[in-house]
Amino acid sequence: MRAKRWMKRMVILDLLLLGLLLFGHIRDGKETVTVGNGEVPAERVTKGRIALTFDDGPDPRYTEKLLDGLKERDVKATFFVTGINVSKYPEIIKRMQEEGHLIGNHTYHHVQLTAANDLEFREEIISTNEAIREVTGEDTEYIRPPYGSWNKKYEEELNMFPVLWTVDPRDWCSDNVECIVRNTVNKIKEGDIILMHDQYKTSVMAALEIVDELQEEGYEFVTVEELLLD
Repeated sequence: MRAKRWMKRMVILDLLLLGLLLFGHIRDGKETVTVGNGEVPAERVTKGRIALTFDDGPDPRYTEKLLDGLKERDVKATFFVTGINVSKYPEIIKRMQEEGHLIGNHTYHHVQLTAANDLEFREEIISTNEAIREVTGEDTEYIRPPYGSWNKKYEEELNMFPVLWTVDPRDWCSDNVECIVRNTVNKIKEGDIILMHDQYKTSVMAALEIVDELQEEGYEFVTVEELLLD
């Protein structure tokens, strides 16, 4: 009887070990799973999803370096681009699309909506949508209005969905990479949307460090569409 129980337990243990080999790993007696380019304890992979977003690009000096780093880490981000930069650097926009990033509207000339420029703002949105469609062949439904100024009427008129942010490390006014990283990582929780900019070298460096630290903590980076709709 004891022999039969022992054999049964061994079969169960073998099946459990096989499951870990298929879906994770065992290191130092603890189950681990792969997150990004590294492994973390399985019990830590519970932090949830967050979205990393970039405004104002693309930039010919730094955006492709950022794309290189995101690709190495298997991370998808959201880029809210200006129409004028789409027209200047269509090859970067095309690369964003091909590598699975979400491309959104940030107006053509980075114009803030005011009480006096309603028609101009509307045209800024339309022109940027057209510029993105010309390069990607696809429509965009997402917009980050500069400075967060928005009017809900554009949601129905232009079929646009505004995306703001929950974490702003103010990377545009700091050249201190570590400060930007700490101002982000220390505030993060599940469902957050991080606001950054891809036209500054320090912002790109900080963004990749942020990804590394938060992946190590067990967060998953997704596009804003995945975050908001899934």
